[in-house]
Amino acid sequence: MDDPGLLQDAPAAGPEPADKAAWLARIEEVGEDSGYFQPLGDRHWAYFIDESPTLLVTFETVAAIMAEPDQLPKGHALARAKGWSHLCIIADGETWYRDPAVYRYFDRLVDDAFFEDFDRVVFYGTGMGAYAACAYSVTAPGATVVAIQPLATLDPGVTGWDRRRRAARRMNFTDRYGYAPDMVEGAGQVFVLFDPHQPYDAMHAALFTKPFVTMLRARHVGPDVEKALEQMNILPQLIDAAGEGQLTPGLFAKAFRARRDNAPYLRRLVTILDQLGRSALAIRAARCALKRVDAPKLRKHLAEMEMRQVKPAKD
Repeated sequence: MDDPGLLQDAPAAGPEPADKAAWLARIEEVGEDSGYFQPLGDRHWAYFIDESPTLLVTFETVAAIMAEPDQLPKGHALARAKGWSHLCIIADGETWYRDPAVYRYFDRLVDDAFFEDFDRVVFYGTGMGAYAACAYSVTAPGATVVAIQPLATLDPGVTGWDRRRRAARRMNFTDRYGYAPDMVEGAGQVFVLFDPHQPYDAMHAALFTKPFVTMLRARHVGPDVEKALEQMNILPQLIDAAGEGQLTPGLFAKAFRARRDNAPYLRRLVTILDQLGRSALAIRAARCALKRVDAPKLRKHLAEMEMRQVKPAKD
């Protein structure tokens, strides 16, 4: 069973400098065609595409964007599919968006009444990006926030029980835009998605206690909820619903039924049952799953479990 709290976040291998320079030049060109692309200090950029009165705000990283097939922000594809405007705050590494240059940028957006030009605003992120989506949503009162596995803070005085991300815990999470559960105060609706069987994610989620916060529990999907939702092909549906003011626990529950035909989810569920020592139930679950999906790894696992159940013949 996963216990992410016992693991240290391994820093993702960043892009080579030459590759990053070429990518920055390309995304700057794309941004300036329909909006703008501007640096925010040394390790952040703002990428904005102006299309419609619905705005999707995402928080992403250089490495993650460069890993996308088109090397554009994930939010770009989500927004483009609906004809929405898109603002992406891009971080180079695990900055947690804790940078006075980023603070000043959002201050300017407030001063310019930027968010007032849009009928609907959705802040979206996962992990570090979910923390930022919550923290900076305070600048757009009434916005909807969709936060996947958000951290409330890495201030050790508040979440010292979280033993991950030790380097980031040395950052200042007590100054402006600091404590995410407080920064969502002006939001319209906040949706927190997490797997309650990931203990540290669940503990952070529990700190979001405002009455307008809705918990969406994606049980047994593992430590990467966004990836699981993408594998089930339901992430765009959830973002679309948020942008249309229609995201509800009922809609999420209906969409999450896609897990029943998702091989990685079914394989994970069988593995959990097997690890818990519930071999007979794991075998039944595997046989049922294999009637729904073609999953060679699950088929192999089933064969191994069936072999373990075969008792040696008595002399």
